[in-house]
Amino acid sequence: MHPNYGLPGTNDEASGFIGTMGQRASAAWPEAMTRIAEATGERLESVRAFLDSRYGRQFADDVLNFHHTGLDLAAAVAAAVNRWQSWRVSAQTSTRTGIPRGISYLTGFVVAAAFEEERVE
Repeated sequence: MHPNYGLPGTNDEASGFIGTMGQRASAAWPEAMTRIAEATGERLESVRAFLDSRYGRQFADDVLNFHHTGLDLAAAVAAAVNRWQSWRVSAQTSTRTGIPRGISYLTGFVVAAAFEEERVE
């Protein structure tokens, strides 16, 4: 659990969202966890699996890109969530990942990361 927010903490300190966010990680983690959970309706554990994945790293890249345009961290996370929710899984991505075509990237990759984590355990 995240010590100040009762949120699940990362299982991967070196890569994924946490590794990419660097010094901003401790402030960005609770913001990303709560906003992604609210946007997707998925469990916090599923969101953690997504943020720890390679797609979490890509999501963090998007957050940092928005942050570098002048948005504060909370607004940068919100902008990344909105962008990922607006993108739709293509037929090609669906074939490659098994995520249903047409759903939002964010929801699809959160669910896929949780499924992958359960499958590995």
